[in-house]
Amino acid sequence: MAAPEERELSAEQTEKLLQFQDLTGIESMDQCRHTLEQHNWNIEAAVQDRLNEQEGVPSVFNPPPSRPLQVNTADHRIYSYVVSRPQPRGLLGWGYYLIMLPFRFTYYTLLDIFRFALRFIRPDPRSRVTDPVGDIVSFIHMFEEKFGRIHPVFYQGTYSQHSTAEEGKKEHSHRAPYPMRKALNDAKRELRFLLVYLHGDDHQDTDEFCRNTLCAPEVIALINTRMLFWACSTNKPEGYRVSQALRENTYPFLAMIMLKDRRMTVVGRLEGLIQPDDLINQLTFIMDANQTYLVSERLEREERNQTQVLRQQQDEAYLASLRADQEKDRKKKEEREKKKRKEEEVQQQKLAEERRRRVRIECVNSSESQVSGAIFIIRIDASAMNAGGNDWLL
Repeated sequence: MAAPEERELSAEQTEKLLQFQDLTGIESMDQCRHTLEQHNWNIEAAVQDRLNEQEGVPSVFNPPPSRPLQVNTADHRIYSYVVSRPQPRGLLGWGYYLIMLPFRFTYYTLLDIFRFALRFIRPDPRSRVTDPVGDIVSFIHMFEEKFGRIHPVFYQGTYSQHSTAEEGKKEHSHRAPYPMRKALNDAKRELRFLLVYLHGDDHQDTDEFCRNTLCAPEVIALINTRMLFWACSTNKPEGYRVSQALRENTYPFLAMIMLKDRRMTVVGRLEGLIQPDDLINQLTFIMDANQTYLVSERLEREERNQTQVLRQQQDEAYLASLRADQEKDRKKKEEREKKKRKEEEVQQQKLAEERRRRVRIECVNSSESQVSGAIFIIRIDASAMNAGGNDWLL
């Protein structure tokens, strides 16, 4: 099949093509033309995009594919704090513990066997995340109904980016009342700590932790002022997905995540029934120990922003110079065209004057010819009359 013929370029497009090749140093004329056509023959935008590509900035016509933000959980320097259940005290405590031990053991054993057998009958519905924002909103409503509305501010968005088309549709459907925000992305962009809480509905310490620790005023004040707070139930697909990523051992479970070495990294894990004062001390210790990473990243960002501003100013100066050169070329071209038109007008005037002169000469010659002819006729008539008069006299 023959390739379609390319449309011929106008004089202006040809001039832009040569100018773009001269500015960018691209040898291939086809590549220059393709780039200019992508930018609708806007030479300034084409040159700017070419400069960005040379500096490693992706072209606006070839954006890099977006990838879900990953969390580094393999760092062995993660601070881990596990609170064990208190041992029974006294005869009454030990007696109650020994009496309840077989019932508790039987209950959890049967529950685990039931869940294990259920996996062979049908897949775990939590393994497929179809409505992540709905999972978050449902958990928040459940938490407020059970423990009240006085609690840390829950992050109303997903934990991280989803990549499936179905989840993308859910994102669009929830955009109005609940924007599809992503906790990891916001924490990275804002350089803030992200505290993740996984809610184990079936765990015996969950209710006490939520009521007495998580809803304590001093804990609420610390979380709301120093970090983002994301929470979800592990019975929900979104919470289960995060649970598979963080691999908690027991509940209640808290994980502190931050940007460290340019990666979102888990820097602290708190597991077990922790008291309010102890939780505040542990969170403060984790933040103080890792604050230098955020400060360093903030300084690097400021330096990158300054470099970007400087480069933008240089680009603007270059484009201003380019526009000035183009304006000079345009004025020179207009002057040449004006001079050419003036010369053509002068030439036309000369030709018109020459034509008028020739017409006058022709008119004069014609008049002289007519006068000469009339004189000749008169002379002939006069001669004839003279001859006739002589005959009459005879």
